[in-house]
Amino acid sequence: MKGCSGKAGFHPTIKTVGFQLEINVKWGLEMTPYIGIEERFSRKSVMLQLLQPRYTKAYHQFRNENRPFFTPFEGLKDDASFTLASHQAAVQQSVEEADLDKAYGFGIFLRASGTLIGTIRLSMISRGVFQNAYLGYSMAEKYNGHGFMTEAVNLCLNVAFGALKLHRVQANVMPRNLASQRVLEKNGFTREGYSRNYLKINGKWEDHINFAILAEDYQK
Repeated sequence: MKGCSGKAGFHPTIKTVGFQLEINVKWGLEMTPYIGIEERFSRKSVMLQLLQPRYTKAYHQFRNENRPFFTPFEGLKDDASFTLASHQAAVQQSVEEADLDKAYGFGIFLRASGTLIGTIRLSMISRGVFQNAYLGYSMAEKYNGHGFMTEAVNLCLNVAFGALKLHRVQANVMPRNLASQRVLEKNGFTREGYSRNYLKINGKWEDHINFAILAEDYQK
């Protein structure tokens, strides 16, 4: 799966505690419900885990092995972006963004083997009257075509509309990325618009189709 491009109120903070997520919501009171990652964030074939420092080496390998495959669908990146130190910084940033309720980056793992096969991310989270996030994802080339990303997107939406209590999730896809469009459509996303020269991908401004799904449209 070549990737999908992802884009004040109260602020829950999510941090890992072993195999648990602790959600602290402060709005005049405190609540600390717990969500078991293996149970809540699992489907038949894949599971999602919030990116953590312990996954840095696997993430580094995933990004470097699939660099040529991802290049046509991402912003320009130089060699410095593919060092272990760079990927370590990216994972740490993901941890910090989750703590601030700004974004949630997950690794997509095969349940059978624990292999990291992709990433999926809810970013640019807006609270208050909007309750919206942008969805982006990428799947290793060798694992394309097996339905893993369709399953991972459904699971991520379960997190978005369940634990995070969002109302809307948006995604933007280049017109030629038909596989990514199918993944979104299978998960109930609706085409809402078309943005010309929306994002600069691989050094060139690219049009994108705008997709969105609402909490009331989501089906597990």
